Amino acid sequence: MLKPIATLGNPVLRQVARPLERAELALPETQTLIDDLVETMHHANGAGIAAPQIGDSRRIFAVHVQDNPRYPYKPNIPLTILVNPVLELLGSETFDNYEGCLSVPNLRGLVRRSVHVRITAWDRHGNDLAFEAKGLAACTYQHENDHLDGLVFVDRVEDRKTFATWADFDRFHKEAFVERAKALVARYGQ
Repeated sequence: MLKPIATLGNPVLRQVARPLERAELALPETQTLIDDLVETMHHANGAGIAAPQIGDSRRIFAVHVQDNPRYPYKPNIPLTILVNPVLELLGSETFDNYEGCLSVPNLRGLVRRSVHVRITAWDRHGNDLAFEAKGLAACTYQHENDHLDGLVFVDRVEDRKTFATWADFDRFHKEAFVERAKALVARYGQ
C-alpha cells in the first residue's frame, strides 16, 4: 500500500531507527511494511527509501534503480532490501554527489560521499548479506543508511551555496554534474 512520505520537519526523520530481531522481521506486518516501502519508492520514482521516510523507525531500507527517469545518470541497481545494515567506508576517494531526497521535495545539494563501501545486513528474510558497492551505487546506499541514523542529506551539505531547486539544478548544474557522474559510472560500472 502506498504510504505518505515524511518530509523535513517530521520528527521521525530525526530519530535513530531501532534494529530488528529476526523473529520480528519474519512477522507478516514487517513483511507488509517492506512491501509498502518498495511500492512507495517505485510510485515516487525514488532510487531508494528508508522505513523512517514512511513513518516507521526501524532499520530497514530499499534501493532499486531501473532506468529511473528521476535519475537517468544512475546505474541500475537490482531491488535490494537491507535490514540492520552496517556500512564501512573503504578507501579515501570521494565524489561530490548532487543529491535530492523524497523527504526534501524540490531541493538538491552537493554531498561528499565515499565511492567504495562494504555493506553487511540481512535481506528481507533474515539471510546474511555482505557485498561491496562502488561509484554512484555506493553514494545511494550511504544516503539511505543516513536516514536510519536520523540524518537527511541537507545535514551533509558542506557548502550551503550548492543548494538548488530541481528546476535550477537542471538549468545551471545538471549538465556538468551528469558529465562527472557518467565518468564515475564508467570507471566503476556502478
